[in-house]
Amino acid sequence: MLNNQHLLNDASLIKLQASKFLTFANLKIRMESNTKAINSELLCDAVVKGIEELKGEGISVLDLREIDSAVSDFFVICHATSATQVRAITNSIKKETRSNLSERPWHIEGLDNCEWVLIDFSNVVAHVFMKEKRDFYRLEDLWADAKITTIDSAE
Repeated sequence: MLNNQHLLNDASLIKLQASKFLTFANLKIRMESNTKAINSELLCDAVVKGIEELKGEGISVLDLREIDSAVSDFFVICHATSATQVRAITNSIKKETRSNLSERPWHIEGLDNCEWVLIDFSNVVAHVFMKEKRDFYRLEDLWADAKITTIDSAE
């Protein structure tokens, strides 16, 4: 009888812990869904600031939140005049997001040749192009149903 009682107590304890975990998981999901839009917008602003710090040109913000097939909330697109500037803008974006929001990119692609660097924060994706590559790929045209905001950089 003692062994059965011990097993019952263990089962009750496991059930209680699972219940607490599910409650915590549901709370976390609700908190993330409430703050996702705010975080995406703040992250997008930090990316734009990082671009502006190094004089990235032709800054466009594509708001993809209303597009069902979109892979993120925002694309931020700009171009540079040299591979050195593309790399510098990429580093500026990383520095700005890390120091002000404690955010780090999930993945960075394209640093080998610096013609098109993609900085993926999951809900915000920054595209830093050389001018010729931006003109060729024309991401703004591919995502034309997004709300597009052009940022006028102070010179």
